Amino acid sequence: MGRLIGLDVGDKRIGIALSDLLMFTAQGIETYNRKEEPQDITYLVDFIQKNDVDRIVCGLPKNMNGSIGEQAEKVQAFAEELKKAAGLPLIYWDERLTTKSAHQTLLEADMSRKKRKAVVDKIAAVYILQGYMDSIR
Repeated sequence: MGRLIGLDVGDKRIGIALSDLLMFTAQGIETYNRKEEPQDITYLVDFIQKNDVDRIVCGLPKNMNGSIGEQAEKVQAFAEELKKAAGLPLIYWDERLTTKSAHQTLLEADMSRKKRKAVVDKIAAVYILQGYMDSIR
């Protein structure tokens, strides 16, 4: 069995996390700065293949009332394209408040605003992936 990839997809950046081989922990790998969608898909498919990923866990930014808004629709459209290109199962994970939690964690670590901006999406991806893995155990 391969690894899981966790994604926090935004308009400007994509946070990427990867599970360990035993699927106990999620590690933040990088914050990818988006380009054009075809380039983004190609980059992620290459990453997926190099890291023996067999499932994609994508954060779904639902509204606080649980409804699907404009941002969630954009994320779903992107994730479905990635799913097709990678040929892997796709799981959506409710990501409400993950970015806020990531910001809070970085604030508590006394990280500067500039440094927080560079890693917050990666940390949010870790929360998304870890939440999913905890739920299946």
